[in-house]
Amino acid sequence: MLASRDMAFRDEFRALTSAQRSTFAACFLGWTLDAFDFFLLTVCLRAIAADFHVGIPQIAEAIFWTLVMRPVGALIFGVLAERYGRRPTLIANIICFSIFELASAFAPSLKSFLICRALFGIAMGGEWGVGAALALESMPARRRGFFSGILQEGYVVGNLLAAALYGVLFPHLHGTGMLTGWRVMFMIGALPALLAFYMQFKVEESPIWIAAEERRRLEGHKRQKINFQHFRAYLPTFLFLVLLMTAFNSFSHGTQDLYPTLLEKDHGLDPGKVGLIVVISNIGAMLGGILCGALSERLGRKRMIIIAALAAIPMIPLWAWSHTVPALALGGFLMQFAVQGAFGVIPAHLNELAPSPVRAVFPGFAYQLGNLCSSRNGVFQAKLAQHFSGGPLNAVMSWTVVIGALAVAIVTGLGREAKGEDWSTTEEPVLEQGGHRAI
Repeated sequence: MLASRDMAFRDEFRALTSAQRSTFAACFLGWTLDAFDFFLLTVCLRAIAADFHVGIPQIAEAIFWTLVMRPVGALIFGVLAERYGRRPTLIANIICFSIFELASAFAPSLKSFLICRALFGIAMGGEWGVGAALALESMPARRRGFFSGILQEGYVVGNLLAAALYGVLFPHLHGTGMLTGWRVMFMIGALPALLAFYMQFKVEESPIWIAAEERRRLEGHKRQKINFQHFRAYLPTFLFLVLLMTAFNSFSHGTQDLYPTLLEKDHGLDPGKVGLIVVISNIGAMLGGILCGALSERLGRKRMIIIAALAAIPMIPLWAWSHTVPALALGGFLMQFAVQGAFGVIPAHLNELAPSPVRAVFPGFAYQLGNLCSSRNGVFQAKLAQHFSGGPLNAVMSWTVVIGALAVAIVTGLGREAKGEDWSTTEEPVLEQGGHRAI
């Protein structure tokens, strides 16, 4: 069975053209390296707190500021991608988040560090929407679910790389001042800027965007400009997507961001064992995202998301309450298989629900507004655990899974199914004077 799946996996990529493979690889790597830079913060929370002589809740504010600024980046870079193309916008985006990651490594104070993470959040916020639009618009429509699952797991691979680097390298870093361990890790996090050079020479523009630009040129229309009337025209859909992504981001970040801290603080594990468990968890996440993304072609996007989300609840005892490293690793594997299995369907589902004229900005902006609405979760979890149970995170994070899984399942069930929707139509919305879409 594994051999047949491996052959099917290879066959899907062999069916792509060289340009499609290069484009998908670049978008996958962009999301991977973006996530890698973000998760370097989560695995280094205790070290950063010690360096700045503050508690973990104060450093958790950096997670908040990263998340809260992501909608700004999604809007800015999304609008640029609609107007100037997905490819050049994504290149600029990758360079920006690499620069701000490097700046974080040299922050002399907690305040300057938080400012750097807020700026990083703007750049990080733009990557998902633009990258997903470029990747999925370049892929065959019949296999969007399969490639959606792989694309979303770029985020998981980034988490895995951050955990692996932390487990392998961090214990050997004993510098002082600007060369302390976490700062060296953040310097390494600036390397994604090299991907921009690959994209400059190997990646082509989205054929959907090119076709839309050509049609506008032939019809004598100016290059597309996005304004708030586009959002007003599709307001019900947009608000639903924001609600959906609030549930999803609460579910995902609630199981990931403070998990390394839970393993260190509640279970007393050293960095090597923490890194190992997080790596194993992310292997499960990768497999879950790819498998559930592919299965969504048969079962439908909604049904697959609901099944995967609810499957996370029975995994809680192993994931948070086990007493041995192997049991915690198994729990982490199964938990992230379910959580990221549900999330693996999201790139295709969100882009299929989004109107064609605003596909680069609409899904990404909704995604990051969902991040904004859930951005205090990490700080809230840490403070709640500290207040009610003297510090342990087990109970708080367990309830986070239950509430998050139910929220994802219920909100997803309220939406529509749009599997395989035709993206060849790129017509502008017809707006009345009041700004609403004319019927």
